[in-house]
Amino acid sequence: MSSDPKTSRGGPAARPPAGKPAKLAPGLYVVATPIGNLSDVTLRALDVLALADLVVCEDTRVTRKLLERYAISAKLFAYHDHNADEVRPRLLGRLAENASIALVSDAGTPLVSDPGYKLVAAALAAGHRVYPVPGASAALAALVAAGLPSDRFFFEGFLPPKSGQRRSRIAELAAIPATLIFYETGPRLAASLADLAAELGPRAAAICRELTKLFEETRRGSLPELAAHYAGAAAPKGEIVIVVGPPVQAPAEIGDLDARLKVALARASVRDAVAEVSAETGLKRKEVYARALALAGKGAER
Repeated sequence: MSSDPKTSRGGPAARPPAGKPAKLAPGLYVVATPIGNLSDVTLRALDVLALADLVVCEDTRVTRKLLERYAISAKLFAYHDHNADEVRPRLLGRLAENASIALVSDAGTPLVSDPGYKLVAAALAAGHRVYPVPGASAALAALVAAGLPSDRFFFEGFLPPKSGQRRSRIAELAAIPATLIFYETGPRLAASLADLAAELGPRAAAICRELTKLFEETRRGSLPELAAHYAGAAAPKGEIVIVVGPPVQAPAEIGDLDARLKVALARASVRDAVAEVSAETGLKRKEVYARALALAGKGAER
């Protein structure tokens, strides 16, 4: 645990003691905002937005709604794909003057499918501090609601809009041993699900729509089932996250199992080698342990 008082009290954006003036330390604050329900904003995020010298956002109209909800008056500055190259040097100039700048996206955590990472990289390269102010994320909200393995996941974001390129990219992702997370639009959802089903087969999946909002919906099933449903339905509205379960590993052949075990046993104990190969192949530890004993020359020793 750091003895730095700024760190131990939650960083320079922590809520100040009552009656004392507050000021943010200079730097860039990457602030997560709600993905729908405005009550999901954190207390620290509100402090930062209220105290920052400048709030940089994708759409000033969207961010102003959040600020008005919490009676925050802040100077807003637009930063998005169309003006990023022009605006970034100006923001770096403000940081060089020891300003505190809060960076937000329209919803969720900045840098996830938006141009904010270029500003963060440039700020770091110029020697400025970057402070994360965590909060809502559509990808993580969908992951925890999907009912699929969450110990390992891969965030892809948006797939290519054209089917050929999309299927090629999905094929590249097929072997990743993790739950896959995609963002998608309503008009493209049916086509993307059809391509996912064609390339990934009957994996379990979930479609999470309008998370934290009034019409929140999560539909679960296999990829072919979900593809068939949305192929026969009108394009859904709102923000959509697709969550796809990891590949199901086929049982290893005895020859392949022995080869894996020999490699593992050469650098690890029987116990550790069994754990490693069991995780790789999906086989029960009891089966792998029996083969490991045989290969180690221990017969049926316990």
